[in-house]
Amino acid sequence: TARFPELKREVIIISNEGKVTAMWQCNTTSPEQTSELAVLLAGLLKPGMVICLEGDLGAGKTLFVKAAAKALGVEEEVTSPTFALVNVYQGEVVLYHFDLYRLQHVEQLADIGFDEYVNGDGISLIEWPNEFKAALPEEYLWIEIIRTAENERSWRFLPRGEKYDALSEELKRLCQYSR
Repeated sequence: TARFPELKREVIIISNEGKVTAMWQCNTTSPEQTSELAVLLAGLLKPGMVICLEGDLGAGKTLFVKAAAKALGVEEEVTSPTFALVNVYQGEVVLYHFDLYRLQHVEQLADIGFDEYVNGDGISLIEWPNEFKAALPEEYLWIEIIRTAENERSWRFLPRGEKYDALSEELKRLCQYSR
């Protein structure tokens, strides 16, 4: 049976480059299911990958990162880096957890070594990337989280680049057929 039964698939065009990419969506109905989704994604991540998490306050971004970090072997407590801007965790691979909410200008990213992190060998999970799209690497997986009810979320996956197309397709397959 499907773990996340409400999967939807659409094709959209990324206007600035004219490339066609597949976007798909699934829904979660509890924090536990959000954590399961994060664990599925974490199992597919490789060093150098960048995941962007867009969503309002309370959407589940940090919960998602905590579950992904645990699945990647991080043993220490994972907290939102709201004031630190980036937390670095060691697990099976180095995990960089960014929270860009408080940044005002793209120039501030240089102060925290953003380029070195996201172009390095670790996995980067970025909360609040919305205002800094121009500073992102060419390829990444964008995840939009929409709160639809108290514990329900709609997750939209928009891959950018071939390796993220493949990652997104495999995650979709796992969401459909995992138990």
